[in-house]
Amino acid sequence: MKRLLFATIVCLAALQPIIVRGASDAAARLSAQGKQFEERIFKIADNAYTAVGYSVSNVSMIVGDDGVVIIDTGMTLDDAGRIAEKFRKITDLPVKAIIFTHSHGDHTGGAAAFLGESRPQIWAHENFGSEARGWVSGDLTVQKIRGARQAGFLLPPDQRINNGVAPVRYPNRGGAVFSSDDRTSPTHFLRGDQQSLNIAGIELELVSSPGETNDQLFVWYPAGKALFAGDNFYRSFPNLYAIRGTPNRSVRLWADSLQKLADHHAQALVGGHTNPVLGAQKVNEVLSDYHNAVRFIHDKTVEGMNQGMTPDQLVEYVQLPDDLAAKDHLQPFYGHPEWGIRSVFNGYLGWFDGNATHLFPLSPKAEAQRVADLAGGPDQLTAKAHEAVASGDSQWAAQLADHLLAIEPNDREAKQIKAQALTQLAQDMVNATARNYYLTVAAELRGDSK
Repeated sequence: MKRLLFATIVCLAALQPIIVRGASDAAARLSAQGKQFEERIFKIADNAYTAVGYSVSNVSMIVGDDGVVIIDTGMTLDDAGRIAEKFRKITDLPVKAIIFTHSHGDHTGGAAAFLGESRPQIWAHENFGSEARGWVSGDLTVQKIRGARQAGFLLPPDQRINNGVAPVRYPNRGGAVFSSDDRTSPTHFLRGDQQSLNIAGIELELVSSPGETNDQLFVWYPAGKALFAGDNFYRSFPNLYAIRGTPNRSVRLWADSLQKLADHHAQALVGGHTNPVLGAQKVNEVLSDYHNAVRFIHDKTVEGMNQGMTPDQLVEYVQLPDDLAAKDHLQPFYGHPEWGIRSVFNGYLGWFDGNATHLFPLSPKAEAQRVADLAGGPDQLTAKAHEAVASGDSQWAAQLADHLLAIEPNDREAKQIKAQALTQLAQDMVNATARNYYLTVAAELRGDSK
């Protein structure tokens, strides 16, 4: 699998660029979002610092009497090593503890860079790693393929802008995404709702906060009135569902966790990605908006579900209020409201949308053959797909191409139509993960046609 992934990276990197960076308003907006993760060390409170942009996730340090506490460690050893050098210019005190806000590798992969002669305490939620146990690590390899598409790992650099809440990074040669070290497994665990710690004279509270993962926790630093929120917050609409595929993320619990954060009335808020939010008034505003948006997606979706709406109907029915949709910190650079709506439905009711027609639907090929008959045959359907591409009706063109490919999976012309349609969709897509996915699949389709 690793050899195949690396070979695919090499093959796709040789393709000619399919879009010009900044060619649309969406691309320009996504480029401007890059200011949220330019390399910078923020002093967020007395004795508390956050490194932004050196890795795909934020890394924080709190300085105590005889040591420091590190909160999250970045994705790779190289990234974390650069951050450790920056932190050592502030203090050379040893690392007494590392706290993982959750188990995703972009927050844990650099931990070994912060290990000294004596192993520090390593704190995590008692559910640490539960998302992956028995799921990602078994026979389910498709998540890795979809993850590479979402992240843009298979695209050449000139086709990537950023990842919405993080700078561009590529996996290590051979396909590994995250670095790790056996010495960096958690040694201490948050059990229950919250726990107080005193490490190197630093008073901290760890608070359970399920959201993006069920092993999420946030760190409250009372002396600095600072919150370290993990991936339950960053300056983008939250990723209530990841298109790479994940176990269900409870949108209701995510909203509850945001309320817990807001209840601390912090003066500094450090998300898992993007710049910290500084100032009590701004923190209160941002957390209130974030909580209200997530709660609205949940509650309005349930309201529509109770009226018998299907997921396709719900994404039209559930629209964020204008005042929330206009906020800079709720733009869909990484997550998207529509994906959250569909995830709420699926989390409560599963795959069946309630329409009796869909209990035993036609196979994609059988339906496609009937659609082609309605169009006057496959040649006429192909002509309609070309017309849709030429007129900029890209989504319809992609769907028509899917019908053609259901009839004949190796239809070279249909693959080219779909590739062109996906490329057009990417040009107008401000969501980085969707944009990456569109462009990667388009490149795959073009490569298959050779």
